[in-house]
Amino acid sequence: MQFNKDTGTSPVDLENEDIIAAMKEMQGYIDITPADFMEIYRVAYNHAVDRIARSMRAKDVMTRQVICVHPETSLLETAERMAAGNISGIPVVNEKNEVLGVISEKDFLEKMGAEPSGSFMGVISQCLKNKGCVALPIRGKTAADIMSVPAVTVEPERPLSEISQLFVEKQINRVPVAGPDGKIAGIVSRADMVKSFFAKVC
Repeated sequence: MQFNKDTGTSPVDLENEDIIAAMKEMQGYIDITPADFMEIYRVAYNHAVDRIARSMRAKDVMTRQVICVHPETSLLETAERMAAGNISGIPVVNEKNEVLGVISEKDFLEKMGAEPSGSFMGVISQCLKNKGCVALPIRGKTAADIMSVPAVTVEPERPLSEISQLFVEKQINRVPVAGPDGKIAGIVSRADMVKSFFAKVC
């Protein structure tokens, strides 16, 4: 479990008895209370979290084999690729592999007229009301018709701490990584970050 500044959670939930037992095993006299130790542990762990987040880069955690589509790719094929890859977002690239935009599940839902606010339950609601296929409005359309533009990308050297902030600011769950030539080099998702960060901390 990753340490959370607000809740105080960490990979191991220490109890006072754990701290006291550890202090008894250490040779010599330690003038510190369990509460003091817990505070030191919390602050130290928080520093470790920040240090690792600053030291790790997009290139360290990104998925390099990226599933992409082109602007002219049909939405049927786009949806099939996303389903086959078990992914919730897909970059749209041109013939030079330069990132033009990104398509997420939310883009599909919004263009299908989901209520309210393009949510999955909005789609369910529409289905129950209309007793028909809510995908009809986008049938025959292409990736270019629903992709989010301009594309938000990061460079391979971007620190994870900045990418994490970008996720919050842009309300996104993934971001393509583009090299100096503008071509897609990988993609970083929240899951990639959590998995890599957890491996480092634990």
